[in-house]
Amino acid sequence: MQYTAPRSRTRVTALVVGLAAAGTLALSGCGKATQTVESSAPQHRADAFEQRAAQIVRDWPKVTPVAGQHEALLPLAGAEHPTAKDARELTVTVGHGACDADYGARVLESKDLVVVSGWGKKKNPKGMCTDQLATHTAKVQLKSPLADRKVVDAVTGKQLLKG
Repeated sequence: MQYTAPRSRTRVTALVVGLAAAGTLALSGCGKATQTVESSAPQHRADAFEQRAAQIVRDWPKVTPVAGQHEALLPLAGAEHPTAKDARELTVTVGHGACDADYGARVLESKDLVVVSGWGKKKNPKGMCTDQLATHTAKVQLKSPLADRKVVDAVTGKQLLKG
């Protein structure tokens, strides 16, 4: 007596064998052509400070001052000389609006330059405020020791620390 598989089992087996053959054919082309894959991660847009700092690094020492005022790019009133060449912290004096709710400083480092700028954030952008300048010190942390790099104000393009 001969065994005959039920129809459903025969169909499943035929389906599996067919899919396996199709997969082998489909996979046989893999690796023969070059594929380009693009990242779907959003690109970082450089803000006003990052654009200006990159320009200063590229054009130094022929840099012109920035025209106009920007919350993300405020001039510095000065910088304190660090006590050692291997210092990894700078103290700068930020000039900001008297009505700013917050202020601080940002830094971009290159091999030869340390570009620094102040920033300020208004309490209420729609509210009234006088045009008074306030100054406060802010500390910026450096990734590498200051050493012989020049410290440059991002707004004016001038060297802050000399000698």
